[in-house]
Amino acid sequence: MTELERLRELLDASQVKLGVHIRRMNSSGSPVYRAAENLVPAVAILVVSLGATALLHFYLGAAMLAVGCWWWLTRYMPKVRDAVFDRTAALVLTSERDFDFWWASGALSLYAKSGEGQEVAATRRTDWRQWVRDLPPDLTTLPTGAQDTGSV
Repeated sequence: MTELERLRELLDASQVKLGVHIRRMNSSGSPVYRAAENLVPAVAILVVSLGATALLHFYLGAAMLAVGCWWWLTRYMPKVRDAVFDRTAALVLTSERDFDFWWASGALSLYAKSGEGQEVAATRRTDWRQWVRDLPPDLTTLPTGAQDTGSV
């Protein structure tokens, strides 16, 4: 069993968390970046706001812009974040070559917690293969939905 296969099993058992640098992966040049996913809502908000300002009133346009920004930041971007995380996880877990590339770029991190409460994490400076081999057998199951999508 390779380290990547063991890592997949640990991820499936929720004993290890995969962290993804969302900002790096959700930018142009990344294979998981979708331009329309990021640009279309922002452009639509601006067009509606400018249209309301030009056709009706400045305050209505400002209100439309404020509501649109609120919606974009609180309702839409969390969905984008989750989608980028899912696409990145699918990409990097397909082959060791892909995992190695994105690991070396600093876009990934790993986290686990042993049964004794000892927390272990791995970032770009850590050899992820050795980290997976050194994991204790008594890992605790981490809470579901606790994906680390913050910066590495």
